[in-house]
Amino acid sequence: MALVLLPGLNNLIDDISEEKKLPAQVVETALREALLKGYERYRRTLYLGINENPFEEEYFSNFDVGLDLDEEGYRVLASKIIVDEVESEDHQIALSEVMQVAEDAQIGDTVVLDVTPEKEEFGRMAAATTKQVLAQKLRDQQRRMIQEEFADLEDPVLTARVIRFERQSVIMAVSSGLGRPEVEAELPRRDQLPNDNYRANATFKVFLKEVSETPRRGPQLFVSRSNAGLVVYLFENEVPEIQEGSVRIVAVAREANPPTRAVGPRTKVAVDSIEREVDPVGACIGARGSRIQQVVNELRGEKIDVIRWSADPVQYISNSLSPARVEVVRLVDPEGQHAHVLVPPDQLSLAIGREGQNVRLAARLTGWKIDIKNSQEYDQESEDSAVAELISQREEEESLQREAEERLAAEQAARAEEDARLRELYPLPEDDEENIEESTTELEELPISENEEAKQNEGLSNEQSPEDGPR
Repeated sequence: MALVLLPGLNNLIDDISEEKKLPAQVVETALREALLKGYERYRRTLYLGINENPFEEEYFSNFDVGLDLDEEGYRVLASKIIVDEVESEDHQIALSEVMQVAEDAQIGDTVVLDVTPEKEEFGRMAAATTKQVLAQKLRDQQRRMIQEEFADLEDPVLTARVIRFERQSVIMAVSSGLGRPEVEAELPRRDQLPNDNYRANATFKVFLKEVSETPRRGPQLFVSRSNAGLVVYLFENEVPEIQEGSVRIVAVAREANPPTRAVGPRTKVAVDSIEREVDPVGACIGARGSRIQQVVNELRGEKIDVIRWSADPVQYISNSLSPARVEVVRLVDPEGQHAHVLVPPDQLSLAIGREGQNVRLAARLTGWKIDIKNSQEYDQESEDSAVAELISQREEEESLQREAEERLAAEQAARAEEDARLRELYPLPEDDEENIEESTTELEELPISENEEAKQNEGLSNEQSPEDGPR
């Protein structure tokens, strides 16, 4: 068959490569795969209405498409095995036929034949299939490159631009670096900030939350405005002491989407200083609040509390409830990390916060269960009694959990022992193979002297001594 000409093939590949930001080799591979799918569709349409589809799933695995960029065309090639009697014309060819052009051909050899159909025979259905497959392959390659480009990104915070809206999600354009093309990322509803105004072409700092593979759409980028990592990044960029390492962020507790609109977004940040002369809280706030104000502006007015971390849980819990003034912190159950915090009556609502937000964030930040108590109404004896009951209940639950785990471990050990006993009585085929291999290995590892001694003993036992007489 003659070469099927595709006028302007080189220009087509260059245009697609530039438009999709893909290497020319990737475009060529996608085009070859698309043309091969088009050829499969052409072959299948020949049997429509005649009989059932005779082609299995891997039927065309020996076919390929060769692009000729110089002549600007393509050929469909089939690899066929030389046989005496042909059973499948698409996979085999008779030896007598091959020997007409190659006398040294032998059975079992493989030859590559041109099976390109005429351009007029290709058909509209096959052409449409080629076009669809090419578009799909190019999308797959784009997404694959996106996944590779963003999966190992060192800086997880990107500048994003709003381009459109889909249901409750915002579709944004992001770039992994200078000079790199923009790609689409999804900002789901749960990761948006209530104070953000997502209008077209508005820009935001976003945290690259996930690069995931979805069944239908392939690799997808998911970004977030509510992730605590965004707060860490903003402080690192605004506070030189954090970049230098003299100040470190120990923990972050963020509630970017409160349960109700009556409560605004709020974040608590615990910081510590490596050097004694450096005030970590002052460094993060800056002169007249200049540094923290930049972070607040980027987060559209989100309230941020910067507190000093302490290795002493009493001091750390007291600091975490800022701006409330704390009188006493009682660690009523250190093992269960449960604390009672006593505050004056006028500080009670401030310590708890609107709808419990302040104490909730303090508990997340410290990892302790915190109960706010009125210092004037606190009855230590009754409170200790109630805590003792809770401790007893917790210890009982832990004991039951340990017993359940021990019982499960014992059952698994007994089951494994029974399985081993049954395999000794009724070995599986693979067990026999393993035993044979082990026996062979042991024989190979037997010392040479012992082998020779065994052979000598065997020889002596088989020899007949003249003194013994006939047996």
